[in-house]
Amino acid sequence: MLKVVVGHSEDPDSQYAIDEVLEQCFQDLMGMAPTAGILFAAIDFDHAMILEEILRVYPYIELIGCTTDGEMSSKLGFCQDSLTLMLFCSDTIEIHAGVGYCASKNPFAAAIQAAKSTHTLEGYGYTTKLCIALPASYIEDGATANGEMLLDGLKNALGSEVAIVGGAAGDQSRAKISYQFYGNKVLTDSLPILTFSGDVVFSFGAACGWRPLGRKSIITKACGNRLYEIDGISAVEFYQRYLGGRLPSAENSLAVYEGDSERYYIRVPNSLDNDGSIRLLADIPEQATVRLTGTSRDEIITSTLTSFQTALQNYSGNKIDAVLLFSCCCRRWLLGTRAKEEYEIIKNALPYSAPLSGFYTYGELAPLQPRGASYYHQETFVTLLIGTN
Repeated sequence: MLKVVVGHSEDPDSQYAIDEVLEQCFQDLMGMAPTAGILFAAIDFDHAMILEEILRVYPYIELIGCTTDGEMSSKLGFCQDSLTLMLFCSDTIEIHAGVGYCASKNPFAAAIQAAKSTHTLEGYGYTTKLCIALPASYIEDGATANGEMLLDGLKNALGSEVAIVGGAAGDQSRAKISYQFYGNKVLTDSLPILTFSGDVVFSFGAACGWRPLGRKSIITKACGNRLYEIDGISAVEFYQRYLGGRLPSAENSLAVYEGDSERYYIRVPNSLDNDGSIRLLADIPEQATVRLTGTSRDEIITSTLTSFQTALQNYSGNKIDAVLLFSCCCRRWLLGTRAKEEYEIIKNALPYSAPLSGFYTYGELAPLQPRGASYYHQETFVTLLIGTN
């Protein structure tokens, strides 16, 4: 059995907002006690007070969450400056929260700490099947946590068979500091996770809408998120050859291929350096196969449906009990007034009404294929469907 409810408020007052959210959840729970929850909140709320209110009402809940760059739910659709809470009730699914600290200083160790703190690795008889992760992005003064290394740590701790899905915390496009939530704690440099085991069924889909252009090339020099050379020429020169002298932008990101397959994830140019190198929004591996990409608003919107349809085709549960959505903030920026269409597409494509929650992220986590390894994505829309057998 799995029952999921959602509360969502646009009230700018933190107390009124959480009161409204909890009242909506209370009405839909119909007397059931939740075991776990996920909170997505705009950056300007009083997060500490909100967490205390949730735990006052549900003191034994396993709770994680983060700040966002926009929120979505089945209550209010697409919003900004809002607060949304998803609560889970089940007597057949084990759901446990964990957290790792100092994510920017030692991301690998933080990820292992997060996994171990869920107690699912310590002989309790649970077999973790799914992990929802909400890592830090900006931690202070523009410094960032390494999402890829956090993901690598989770893979190492949980095992390759565990699907890791989620998104990096946002701060409403300020690029200064994001917050993560664990229990009643408001954190700035952490990795909160929620693990699922037992009678849980889930599926996912990830799609971006950026189409590859030209031939495949090789990253011949890179270090972390600094891209120096592609095919032996400077990264900026490579871009200008394809774009007629134009400089790199988010509309022309790089598709990074998964081995010899045609599956790829996206890396976004962020800034240029005088030596002809490009700083990306995440790390890129040297010797990786890449192609330049292009997109349009229509293609971005179409990929939203592709993501959902992929998840739906691979879903084996009796019914969909919860829908979680993770969409990149770059998509929202490029879509502008059409950003609301992403939620509307999912709502219209669902075969029946189901509780839904999601947010606009600073990086997305998901495998590229069923039973595949999880990747750190950008400019991607991730759909996660959850239910029981």
